[in-house]
Amino acid sequence: MKNIAPKLPIEEYEKNFADLHPPLTPNSAVAEANRCLYCYDSPCMKACPTHIDISTFIKKISTGNLLGSAKTILESNWIALTCAKACPVNILCEGACVYNEKGEKPIEIGKLQRFAMDNYFAKGMPSIFNKATKNNKSVGIIGSGPAGLACGAELSLLGYDATIYEANKIPGGLCTWGIAPYKMRREDSLKEVAMVKSFGVEIKTEMMVGKEIKVDELIKKHDAIFLGVGLGESPQLSVTGENLSGVIGALEFIEKVKTENWKDVPVGKRVAVIGAGNTSIDAATEAKRLGAEQVFIIYRRSEVEMSAYEFEYELAKKDGIVFHFLTAPKKIVGEKFVEGIECLKMRLGEPDNRGRRRPVSIPGTEFTIPVDMVIKAIGQETKSSFLGSIPNLTLDTDGCVIVDQNTFQTANPKIFAGGDCINGGKEVVNAAYDGKRAAHGIDSYLSNQTKGGN
Repeated sequence: MKNIAPKLPIEEYEKNFADLHPPLTPNSAVAEANRCLYCYDSPCMKACPTHIDISTFIKKISTGNLLGSAKTILESNWIALTCAKACPVNILCEGACVYNEKGEKPIEIGKLQRFAMDNYFAKGMPSIFNKATKNNKSVGIIGSGPAGLACGAELSLLGYDATIYEANKIPGGLCTWGIAPYKMRREDSLKEVAMVKSFGVEIKTEMMVGKEIKVDELIKKHDAIFLGVGLGESPQLSVTGENLSGVIGALEFIEKVKTENWKDVPVGKRVAVIGAGNTSIDAATEAKRLGAEQVFIIYRRSEVEMSAYEFEYELAKKDGIVFHFLTAPKKIVGEKFVEGIECLKMRLGEPDNRGRRRPVSIPGTEFTIPVDMVIKAIGQETKSSFLGSIPNLTLDTDGCVIVDQNTFQTANPKIFAGGDCINGGKEVVNAAYDGKRAAHGIDSYLSNQTKGGN
């Protein structure tokens, strides 16, 4: 990179990456819990993909039963601290709160969940769950992200020997490496990893399946396999100059930021982020908070079509991010280093097969934005080459694993899957639900095998 943004004082980094949503105090938590109406039909519970019994856990906070509250939460969601901090609660549980209909502020469900979970971890993760007797069956889990952790925790309590195989040195997947630190710090994810390990789940790190250990070996070694491999990096932009110094994938950039060695993360003075999803917003705001003077988000469709949530969009605008809508990159300019990005104005044409209007280039509208760094954030690709190497696995046209929606079993009866590898990329909470439900699918399958079923 040619022009690197000047380093900031350490206290400024700490301020820039401070918690976006500070925790509730004990008094404010009780006061907020007492606002809950404990609705008989619990629309908040229905809106939660893991269906946490929200009214009950909030009621327990109001009576001072914090361990009981944590137990209620964990019975539905094994990565509840992550979800409390990183879930789009205003879209999900809080968005369904009846106070919205009254024109009043919804119950701060995310903060209350965090309050209960912070207390649980501060108390040293007391034993509040009973484990079933060991059944002498084992399950291999590929990936220690939210789906893998949830599957491992549930299986262990059901009596299985669960082993997670993780390619990275530090486990936790997206929760550890992919969520902006002003939303959630790495140590929060590692607390959940420690909890899952405390149930007896073994996590083998630096074990890339297909390299350190073959898929066939795992299939022979375990009675069942769960795939929770997540997604890979952003696809290529397929433009000239993409290999110049200063071009980086969004996930790679975010991983560097998540180490929290902020002064060691190189960032350009002027940064362009390609794409307008939630990951794009994270990368853009992180670049600005690292000291970039100007950050641009370049998106080929309009503001209406962008996939980033409204609150993420507002955060980016608050941070001074400049949006170039109906704009597509044509080429990255420079000899050895990024010096600029040449763009083309777009218009929206006919809808594509997903119903979104196709962006069409407008000839003769080229213009160049001087930048020192380009961050690619145009979605993530499935690990289709790895998934395609697994025997008798069926993938859809997007490279996602096809599963039974009730059991999460694949076309290979011994293999189950959940999380981003089956849905192409949803929320962390969806992956937590998939992992838990898949554990019960595995239990049903193996129990049936023991009884001599098909």
